[in-house]
Amino acid sequence: MDDRHMAEIIRLLEKELEQREIPIVSHLAEKHRDPFEILISTLLSLRTKDEVTAVATERLFALASTPEEMLRLSEEKIRTAIYPVGFYRRKAETIRTVCRDLIDRFHARVPATLDELLTLKGVGRKTANLVVSLGFNGAGLCVDTHVHRISNRLGYVRTKTPEETEFALREKLPRRYWSRYNTLLVAFGRNTCRPISPLCSTCPIARYCDRVGVTRSR
Repeated sequence: MDDRHMAEIIRLLEKELEQREIPIVSHLAEKHRDPFEILISTLLSLRTKDEVTAVATERLFALASTPEEMLRLSEEKIRTAIYPVGFYRRKAETIRTVCRDLIDRFHARVPATLDELLTLKGVGRKTANLVVSLGFNGAGLCVDTHVHRISNRLGYVRTKTPEETEFALREKLPRRYWSRYNTLLVAFGRNTCRPISPLCSTCPIARYCDRVGVTRSR
């Protein structure tokens, strides 16, 4: 693709998003930009469907909405609240560990920088970037499987891993698009630019796409 078309691609994806449901963490950020809720819901969302994450987040935050309150819950109570999210036992343990760390090292507040967030056990680059971008409206660039796949399929980057994609995008994607890029591509990847047999015939950005690696489409 011609890099000069990115502004038009973003515009078309924004228009497409008007007809779709946005990812659950993005939805929570739009309702009330609470970095702690975004951090916890992102941890819950890993390998879990949005509808399950939404209900689990609501149940958990009805019991506790701050790191201090969360630590007063037993691990078993957290497990019960978040079930059936994927790896719910491990995530319950991670939530308590993260909350303890926030209290001990950050005065019970979620840090606003990527480097500080990455020091929290169980927080990887995807989670940290999402918290920075959605929780603080900062320069976070969250790359998950959808962002990695679509950015390469378009021909905008040529990378092998999500981490490589993040750093490649940081080099060339205009910063004004960073915080929105994940939301747009996740919704687009779930509905149109699917991993197998994407819906190229109805794709709003098909004319700009190099279709790298696409062998079958609809």
